[in-house]
Amino acid sequence: MWQILENKKVKKQLGKCPKRILKEYETWKVVVSLSGPNALRKMPGYNDHALKGEWKGVRTSYLNDQWRVFYYIDKKKITVNVLEVNPHDYRKKG
Repeated sequence: MWQILENKKVKKQLGKCPKRILKEYETWKVVVSLSGPNALRKMPGYNDHALKGEWKGVRTSYLNDQWRVFYYIDKKKITVNVLEVNPHDYRKKG
């Protein structure tokens, strides 16, 4: 069984997110803890993928069209460390 660790930032973000997103996140955690993060790649709704650039080493999963979970995997400790749960901003910056 995989352990899921959340930093303080995540707990604060979850306190502000819609209830339906919190429910989706709880389902995401069940999938990860029981089947491991590789199971997310087999489930098309999560669109789980690795990030590039300054986020290299981090993965992201969709909770819905807007909300994302950002995390990294520590295989040695069998843990998934959740960095952020937030809405993706599609507006162009600059």
